[in-house]
Amino acid sequence: MKDTKKPRIRFKGFNDSWEQRKFSDITFPSGEKNRDNFPYESFSITNENGFVPQNDKFENGGTMRDADKRMYYIVSPQSFAYNPARINVGSIGYQNTSKNVIVSSLYEVFKTTKEVDDRFLWHWFKSANFQKLIIQLQEGGVRLYFYYDKLCMGTIALPNLTEQHKIGAYLDKLDDLITLHQRECEKLLCFKKSMLEKMFPKNGEKYPEIRFSCFTDSWEQRKFSETAQRESAARKSSTDFPSVEYEDVVSEFGILNKDVRLKETQKTGIIFDGSQVLYGKLRPYLHNWLSPDFRGVAVGDWWVLKPVNVDKSFLFRLIQTEKFDDIANQSSGSKMPRADWNLLSNTEFMVPAEIEEERKIGQYFSELDHLITLHQREVDKLAKLKKSMLEKMFV
Repeated sequence: MKDTKKPRIRFKGFNDSWEQRKFSDITFPSGEKNRDNFPYESFSITNENGFVPQNDKFENGGTMRDADKRMYYIVSPQSFAYNPARINVGSIGYQNTSKNVIVSSLYEVFKTTKEVDDRFLWHWFKSANFQKLIIQLQEGGVRLYFYYDKLCMGTIALPNLTEQHKIGAYLDKLDDLITLHQRECEKLLCFKKSMLEKMFPKNGEKYPEIRFSCFTDSWEQRKFSETAQRESAARKSSTDFPSVEYEDVVSEFGILNKDVRLKETQKTGIIFDGSQVLYGKLRPYLHNWLSPDFRGVAVGDWWVLKPVNVDKSFLFRLIQTEKFDDIANQSSGSKMPRADWNLLSNTEFMVPAEIEEERKIGQYFSELDHLITLHQREVDKLAKLKKSMLEKMFV
């Protein structure tokens, strides 16, 4: 019979079976009320970022920082805290700073005994094992309430402390790598936004703030309808003409998240042959756009834009500028806002006098996008690896 008390993946040198322990034996409640109303910094807990500062402003102009917090719980260093109504979505935090903070009295606060490595337990709380435990002990119908006494009724399989520490440290390192690439990706996205502002002329101006040194001519003003035309011919998708839908594109990044050629369902959409760019007109603030280098059909609320006397790569950048975005988002309060073609097509935009400058601008942003995509793919790859390790490194 297979030994279910050993993980599928573990570090060399560890062979012993894991021991099943009750949470009531390895944790204890540690939250004390802030009865002196000491001005500790107050926090909330999110599923993505754990502890986050609570700086909400009230209608009367005050802030959470000024509120009476005598009923709040003090969370000392090396403590866990969670909202029993939101634990099912992973909202649990670990206090790893060197100072006390406070959380709402709605939260549960506890510490672990010396038999547990906190980083090991932190990652276990993010695994499917914990979700299974919640479902097993849940109460409250549709809304789940998982109080500390419920947690104490549950059990967890634990290896010895040395193995716990190695597992926790390994998963921490994965998190650090993911964060590193996420930050680099965010930094490059901010840089790209800045360059889109500086490499296109501001309103009322004929020259961009930053441009390639070999170009000196002023830019020309053209209506968008003189720069791009909407395609309208439609057909059903096929192996040779795969469909592209909103869900297939990574918002803001302008890349596909799957191989659309593998789709089996046929759908009708607007034909593109690789010479156009796609712009998502539904909820334009979502920033759905794509510059395909293949032929297919755009299904749903896409504009298929054919460049007119401009380079395709430049047009792809033009639709990402702040000016284009502002006009595309001028919608009449609908819950499902769509960009207005009549408004956009009659709006004038600045375009370089030389197509070679357009190409250079397009190439520059393509290289920038390539760097952004590399970091995003690394984030996705590491996130998948972590998910797999959370499944295979715990019992």
